Amino acid sequence: MRHVIRAVRGDEWTKVKELRIAALHDPAAPVAFLETVEQAEAQPDEFWQGRTEGASRGRAVRQFVAEAPDGTWDGSVTVIVEAGGSTDFFDQGVERTQGHVVGVFVRAGQRGTGLTEALFADALEWAWGLEEPALERVRLFVHEGNPRAAAFYRRYGFRPSGVVVPKPGSADAKELEYVLQRPAAATVTATV
Repeated sequence: MRHVIRAVRGDEWTKVKELRIAALHDPAAPVAFLETVEQAEAQPDEFWQGRTEGASRGRAVRQFVAEAPDGTWDGSVTVIVEAGGSTDFFDQGVERTQGHVVGVFVRAGQRGTGLTEALFADALEWAWGLEEPALERVRLFVHEGNPRAAAFYRRYGFRPSGVVVPKPGSADAKELEYVLQRPAAATVTATV
C-alpha cells in the first residue's frame, strides 16, 4: 500500500470538507451516514475549520486519513471519545468512557485494497493509547441495511452488542451497535 495513514492537520479543512462531501455523494451514503450532502454543503467554512482543528489534536476526537502519493485523500475514519455520563448523538446515555468510530469512508476505487483496515489500525492504536481514563472499548453503529459494512466490522473483530436504536429522522430504520473490547496487550501497554 502506498498510502500514508495519518491524523488530519488543523489547517486541512478544505480537504476534510471535500472528502466528506464525496462520501455523502456515495451511493451507500443514505445507510452509512446520519448527515446528507445538502446539510454538509450548507455548512459555512468556519464549521469545517473548527471541525478540522478539533479533530487534529487533543483527546476528544481524532480524524485519520489515507493520503495517496499525489496528495489525494482516499479514505477517512474518525474516533470520538464519549465520556461516561454524557449523552451521545442518538440521545442515549453513555455508561462508560469509550471510543466511538464514525465517518468511515473509502473511495470506491480503493475498496478491497486494505485501506480500510489500515485506517482502522491507526485509529484504534490512537484510541487504545489514551490514558486517564483508558478506553475499555470502542463502538460504532451500522445501519441494518448496510451488510457490506457490517461484514467488514465483524471481520475486524467488532461484535454486535444487542443495542439497537432508531436511525434519527427515520423511526422505521435501525442502527445496530457493534463493539470491540480493548485488547489485553493494549491494557498492559497503557499501564506501563
